Amino acid sequence: MSKTTAGHFFEDYRIGQVITHAVPRTVSGGERALYHALYPARGALYSSDEFARNCGLPQSPVDDLIAFHIIFGKTVPDISRNAVANLGYAEGRFLRPVYPGDTLRSQSEVIGLKQNSNGKSGVVWVRTRGENQHGEEVLSYVRWVMVRKRDPQAAAPETVVPDLAAAVHANDLVVPDGLDFSDYDFALSGEPHRWGDYAVGERIDHVDGVTVEEAEHMMATRLWQNTSKVHFDGTQRADGKRLIYGGHVISMARTLSFNGLANAQMIAAINAGSHANPCFAGDTIRAWSEVLDRAETAAPGVGALRLRMVASKGDCEALKDETGRYHPDVLLDFDYWALMPI
Repeated sequence: MSKTTAGHFFEDYRIGQVITHAVPRTVSGGERALYHALYPARGALYSSDEFARNCGLPQSPVDDLIAFHIIFGKTVPDISRNAVANLGYAEGRFLRPVYPGDTLRSQSEVIGLKQNSNGKSGVVWVRTRGENQHGEEVLSYVRWVMVRKRDPQAAAPETVVPDLAAAVHANDLVVPDGLDFSDYDFALSGEPHRWGDYAVGERIDHVDGVTVEEAEHMMATRLWQNTSKVHFDGTQRADGKRLIYGGHVISMARTLSFNGLANAQMIAAINAGSHANPCFAGDTIRAWSEVLDRAETAAPGVGALRLRMVASKGDCEALKDETGRYHPDVLLDFDYWALMPI
């Protein structure tokens, strides 16, 4: 009997199937240091314990996307090891901060299946929940991924496409206990712009660009214990290229958005997200954001800003063409809520 596994293929999934993902991960300051070296993130709340305490938190949490990547990475051996591509996200809610010393684990439920017309692959929808060592949920999100079939002749499952919310409602955003921006230090945060300075429909060009390097993306993907073959094995694609992990693009775009959105401190929700086109080493990522909505919260001095963050190759300013298809240079279309000082 073989003691190794090739991972799950499309025909291995069933609606309602619950998968507990292996290898819990205890978070340390090392994750933060490597994250800031790879991306290079500069959010004050995630860089300084003193700044975080001044905002009502016990210490500086790790960046929200560190928690996302770790919880996502746990799912890869069971959900997307044999993926063609990760396609999108919805209904993501950050439910409590993650601090150094916390141990994260994750579990996923299959909520949708649809075989592709070529019979060689299909789309799997899962709802993933990440918990800390106390059994407290820290993150919940839905993602869908295109997965290869082991046997193209295997019967197609009944098609089930989940009905997902277009966005997380502002009333459902979770503000961390104690968060208080009423004495927020704009000088130390890096920009003077507060929640009230942003208008719905405003577009912000984040100016800077970063060229993706093969070694850095592979280091990042290993850091999150992501085992998807397409990120490491050049034989998995006909063109011989290694696909850049989509989360690497998300983190790079979020880091670039500091220029213009330095006070969008905490991600509260992921409304939607699409990896519009593949990213490869040598591509230069640039980003812009559009303000979609604003909402107040019950926390002192804390407002929520809904942002559409778009990452592209080079200087592409377009999003979609006249037929509604993404421009070929668009890499990411990411809709999220962020918490900001009012």
